[in-house]
Amino acid sequence: MRKNGGNHSGRPFSDRRWLLPFFASLMVSLTLFLATVFGLFSPQFNGDSLSFDIISFTSLDDADGYTLDSDVQKSLDLDTVLESEPEPPRIAYLITGTKGDSLRMRRTLQAIYHPRNQYILHLDLEAPPRERIDLAMYVKSDLVFSEVENVRVIAKANLVTYKGPTMIACTLHAIAILLKESAKWDWFINLSASDYPLMTQDG
Repeated sequence: MRKNGGNHSGRPFSDRRWLLPFFASLMVSLTLFLATVFGLFSPQFNGDSLSFDIISFTSLDDADGYTLDSDVQKSLDLDTVLESEPEPPRIAYLITGTKGDSLRMRRTLQAIYHPRNQYILHLDLEAPPRERIDLAMYVKSDLVFSEVENVRVIAKANLVTYKGPTMIACTLHAIAILLKESAKWDWFINLSASDYPLMTQDG
């Protein structure tokens, strides 16, 4: 038997008076959630508050002779150094020549010269002693070379046959001199008087 109830007893959601409070509370909850997520109610950290914190910590630590301010400055300086470009490499050059190559060796030296690098010049036994002395006097009389002291001329010439082991021996001899007199170089390059470069090292 069917019970005689009200018109809405079979449809519990037919009364729509609950919709307005439901949507109002939903909007308030959603607004609070988004405000929390996007930090509208969190404290703002800017440069002034950070500097205030550093000053307050500095004043507390001054009694011990330790300042946070200097530590922060050191860390900032270290970050600046690490972010700067790396130092360019220092190169050691061996420039070799034979009879009649003295002027071309000078030209090659002038083209690749840089005060950071090391240079050693070698004229083989085929070159007359006068040419070797002129090359040494040119290096000694140059104001830049004599001030920086990074250009050397091998006084005792070696016999060099370009298809034999004497070329390797001459190269090793030059490297030994460079390592003995100045180890401040990263790379070694062997050039001849005819290896005139197309651009300078900086270029």
